[in-house]
Amino acid sequence: MAGTGAGGRVTVEDFEQFLRNLDAHRMTNASPMRIAVADSMRRSWSRPLATVGSPVVLDPLLAHRKKANPKPGPALYVIRALALALSEDTAVAGRLVGNRIVHPRAIDIGFAVEVADGVLVPTLREVEKKPLATLVEVYNKLVEQARSRRLPNEASRPGIATVTNFGTFGIVWATPIPLPEQNLVLGLGAGRKAPVWSEEVKTFIPVTEAELTLSFDHRILDGGGAGRLLARVAQLLQTPEKL
Repeated sequence: MAGTGAGGRVTVEDFEQFLRNLDAHRMTNASPMRIAVADSMRRSWSRPLATVGSPVVLDPLLAHRKKANPKPGPALYVIRALALALSEDTAVAGRLVGNRIVHPRAIDIGFAVEVADGVLVPTLREVEKKPLATLVEVYNKLVEQARSRRLPNEASRPGIATVTNFGTFGIVWATPIPLPEQNLVLGLGAGRKAPVWSEEVKTFIPVTEAELTLSFDHRILDGGGAGRLLARVAQLLQTPEKL
């Protein structure tokens, strides 16, 4: 709202003109879900946030998924890899309270599920302790419960980080925003064929590559630490049989 008063101050007349201009536009009611998302993002943006990104080769993951039964979704591989990486250094997912970093007691990871007019984030508990194969059924059930708005309370409590697979929408790179209660959100972009140099055969070879992006609270983590966390996640994804 532009102010016309002294020093750019907003006057009563400015406010009344703003309301008259609104009335001239077509308006619809925002859904409760949209209002909740808007409020969550407003609170998230009160912190100094930053985003870094790095490519990851998906071929080992895709080959493992082809043979797996049941088949994990790509996001679940990333969830498990992130949980293992965070368990090695829990400080990066901690919270700054005064002059201390409070480490999380459990590696609980949420994941974004698109629902009508918004996003819900179910949470998988103690992911670092559970092999990938045992998580598939729980993950799929939580996806169904989120889409039908029937998430149990246990799954609705936020974890310490979130994974979002924006690649399902064909998006290559994005800067997702961490939830207010979290410092980290890891995003997976769409996979694409790309030439990568191979030292073994001394030529470029085609691989399926995607971008990993990490948005984080800059008070807790710096670019170097964020880059090392991304690199560790990417490294873990190269041996999916160990996840």
